[in-house]
Amino acid sequence: MSKLNQIKIPVQIENLYELIAQGKPNWKLVRERDGLTKHSVDVIWLEFNEEGRFKAKHTEPGVGRSLLMSPFNEFFTWQTTGVTEITEQREDYIKFHTGNSTYELFKLTNEE
Repeated sequence: MSKLNQIKIPVQIENLYELIAQGKPNWKLVRERDGLTKHSVDVIWLEFNEEGRFKAKHTEPGVGRSLLMSPFNEFFTWQTTGVTEITEQREDYIKFHTGNSTYELFKLTNEE
């Protein structure tokens, strides 16, 4: 009987529980230039000071803020560079530009 080679990936147990608890994604981010798509259960907007150090986190987007997609630890899904312009914003959608990309962020419904 032969043994199968298995790759073992170390995972800290608290991170595993957080990943399992994440559930169904509530947000979808699409990068305009190449269609790169990322999903997330939640999002937060980070603000940094002049030295590039964390200053505050927000629930609303704003110029200068960076989008962070959950989980909110070292295994985050995606983080954008700072927002330079918001071109369209509704309750369930935002289109924004960063220093190097244009993104669309969609709030998903239960049907999506």
